[in-house]
Amino acid sequence: MEEITLPSLLEAGCHFGHKSERWHPKARDFIYTEKDGIHIIDLAKTKVGLEAAMTFVKELVAGGGDLLFVGTKRQAMGVVAEEASRVGAPYFVERWIGGFLTNWEEIKKNIDKINRLKEEKATGFWKKFPKHEQSKLSRYLDRLHVFYGGVLTIATPPQAIFVVDVRREYAAVREAARIGIPVVGVVDTNSDPSGIDYVVPANDDAVGSIKFIAHAVASAYKEGKDQYQKQHESKEATQKAVSSEEAVAVKQPVEEAPKKKPIPAKATGDQKATVGKRGRPRKTESEKSDKKTDPTN
Repeated sequence: MEEITLPSLLEAGCHFGHKSERWHPKARDFIYTEKDGIHIIDLAKTKVGLEAAMTFVKELVAGGGDLLFVGTKRQAMGVVAEEASRVGAPYFVERWIGGFLTNWEEIKKNIDKINRLKEEKATGFWKKFPKHEQSKLSRYLDRLHVFYGGVLTIATPPQAIFVVDVRREYAAVREAARIGIPVVGVVDTNSDPSGIDYVVPANDDAVGSIKFIAHAVASAYKEGKDQYQKQHESKEATQKAVSSEEAVAVKQPVEEAPKKKPIPAKATGDQKATVGKRGRPRKTESEKSDKKTDPTN
């Protein structure tokens, strides 16, 4: 993972908090000092929180999980979309779709519908409709794509979310808490860190600060994704090798053991007496006397 240093955090402007009169009492743990009426965030705690978040994201994705990026405020929209697209992660930047986590079955139907409309438009299926109907469908699809464009490739609900400004994205945080998935959040001095599993105390208004943290989390996501793909490819290669060996073993004929010649049974005492040297039966005494008295001989 990328190394996080205090000078880089300072240069990105992660240390600037909100005005002292707008602070949240539960944020006092990561406030370093106050200067000119503005709270200064302790960058040492920012570093620790960001590194913990990156480790979590990497392990999650490496294990087959997925992370949803959420940043709908003006300063975060472009940055979050750029970083999430760079690593192939799902994201929301226009607005949070209510019920995305708690009502996934209906959301999945909308996603499938959008993908079906896109396919129909690309294959020319709409050409059988009048021009005004095609124009209407195109506008409808464009509007849906604005809100769902970042999650059209997702097949299952995410196992965690990354949120810029947990105060603004309270709906996403609330849904995540309701279904029990972890939340990685950028928490400023005016926000409540309660309910955030991985708190990254930092400035959530400056573009530089948002970009630095989003880039670090996205890089951890990419490393986990690459690790998962390598493990998956190695597992497939092992399975192919095993199946090929089994196929070869089935094709090879089984060699039959050479048949052994039957061993003749040993002759008994009476049998030995009636068998000659050349294997012919010996004549008895009565047969010899009959031969002598036979006039025909």
